[in-house]
Amino acid sequence: MAIERPSFTVGIEEEYLIVDRETRNLVNDMPAGVMEECEEKLGAQVSPEFLRSQIEVGTKVAKNLQEARADLAMLRRTVADVTGKHGLAPIAASTHPFAQWGDQRHTDKERYHMLAKDMAGIVRRLVISGMHVHVCIDDANLRIDLMNQIVYFLPHLLALSTSSPFWSGDDTGLKSYRTSVFRTLPRTGLPDEFGSWADYRRHVAVLVEANIIEDATKLWWDVRPSDRYPTLEMRSTDICTSLDDGIAIGAIYMSLLAMLYRRRMTNQRWRIYSRSLIDENIWRAQRYGATGSLIDFGLGRLVPFAELVEEIIELVREDADDLGVLPEVEHARTIIARGTSAHRQLDTYKTAIESGASHDEAGIAVVDFLIEETVAGL
Repeated sequence: MAIERPSFTVGIEEEYLIVDRETRNLVNDMPAGVMEECEEKLGAQVSPEFLRSQIEVGTKVAKNLQEARADLAMLRRTVADVTGKHGLAPIAASTHPFAQWGDQRHTDKERYHMLAKDMAGIVRRLVISGMHVHVCIDDANLRIDLMNQIVYFLPHLLALSTSSPFWSGDDTGLKSYRTSVFRTLPRTGLPDEFGSWADYRRHVAVLVEANIIEDATKLWWDVRPSDRYPTLEMRSTDICTSLDDGIAIGAIYMSLLAMLYRRRMTNQRWRIYSRSLIDENIWRAQRYGATGSLIDFGLGRLVPFAELVEEIIELVREDADDLGVLPEVEHARTIIARGTSAHRQLDTYKTAIESGASHDEAGIAVVDFLIEETVAGL
């Protein structure tokens, strides 16, 4: 029996770090009234995050990516306006250039108290932010089938998104240090391959019945079936400082899913490679970002990432055009040409040092870049 074409509606979630405009450091606690005004203006589209220095937003269900972009721009702008009244600003970056994780406090809510207790010292290091893209795949078994296949492309999406080169004031040498921090938690990384929706639910049931998790929202894989919506949720990327970069990643993700569905309708599937092989590419993406190379498993060799992006654009061209997102997909070329946020942060730091700035002053210059870029083009 043929599966009806998915609706491919989309929703995007982003987590922002909130900085003090005077010190450029993370706030230790949100001033009274900030979250209340955000909630008054945005309703259920905004919420506190695990850390008191974070705010999470989510778009409404959008019928297309352009609608999601407009909603996300409004969310960024509103958070910037509200926090700005208190001398604060949001930055869309997956780590802060110099904040110390030991100085942060988690939000005073029962669910976060439980998380802090369960994860012990590991969770205190989660001074990180991400971007999640939900794409509606109405049929549950199709959702699992596409999850098994889309895993291959997660390193490519990560490489295009990197925004976390610094940690506690140090250049880590990685373009996505967030990935390393987050993977210290259990139930993260790449999901197993599942044979069906029932197979996946049996996996969840084992953990629930053993009182390890309450529900599937505690599976923090790089891609997962949402436990709240009929969507396949991509969680592997850093948050993009540039809104247009984030929308490009959403466009590529949507188009890849549409391509995989189209191939399925002609009895074709993307080859499944071992998770350990995909993890090699995840490592290369977090280490080098968009300027490195990934393994092409079909060719059996490393290929410059810029060439792989061109291949992906051609691979999904038909599907991106059908979804009306081809210009957004092709924005990936701009990311390659000028670098991701991580590359631009490092360039900003280097330029400041070469101009005579101290290490601390250069870190402040990076934060200023992030503040400006987060709201650019809204």
